[in-house]
Amino acid sequence: MSIDKIEIFLGRLGRKPDLRYTSKREAVCYLSVAVNSFNENLSTWKRVVVWGKQAELCSLYLKKGSEVFVQGLNSIRQFEDQSGNRKSFEEIKAKVVGFTNV
Repeated sequence: MSIDKIEIFLGRLGRKPDLRYTSKREAVCYLSVAVNSFNENLSTWKRVVVWGKQAELCSLYLKKGSEVFVQGLNSIRQFEDQSGNRKSFEEIKAKVVGFTNV
């Protein structure tokens, strides 16, 4: 089951970008972004997936602590692990990732 909705947020990377390539040599980069709440001193962590040339640029220019703007589709994915337990997680499939190289 997949529930998609558009999400836009600003946050900081909690670790360096993780760039990988598919078997068809397509770049995919995983980002872990902390988004601060305006009402509380809590951060919400977002898993962001970036594809193609934008993925390579994120890997090249971003580092832990970099501020990023993300616009994409929030998707909840479900799967069964090796033990047969049902698991789910949220991820943002980024359409736009904005950052400054300061």
